[in-house]
Amino acid sequence: MATLPDTPRFRYSTEMRLRKKTDFDAVFEIRRRASAGPILLFVRANDVGRTRMGISMSRRVGIAPRRNCIKRKLREAFRLSYRDLPPGWDLVVVPRPHEPMPLERYLAILRDLTGRACRAEAR
Repeated sequence: MATLPDTPRFRYSTEMRLRKKTDFDAVFEIRRRASAGPILLFVRANDVGRTRMGISMSRRVGIAPRRNCIKRKLREAFRLSYRDLPPGWDLVVVPRPHEPMPLERYLAILRDLTGRACRAEAR
């Protein structure tokens, strides 16, 4: 089944990801961050014109299945809220140790943190 041209596609493509170590380092270097609950978010304005996200997770968060569950939910929250986020930012999400939460909670945290951190960085 073909999609209509004006139908929004909610994909998590490679253009939406931070992939290189230099990109992560550039975001960490700015030191603009916001935190809520178990999530710490670092932000940096980019020249790409679209918002990109990367996840930096320590093994202290838990065993591999727990870390993978949290990463999947964070990526899904980013994918679903991508159109609501301000364009032109690089985001690095750093989860702290916690039990995986429902997707709706990650959505709310990501939207709140992104709004706060981007407004603070824009000043």
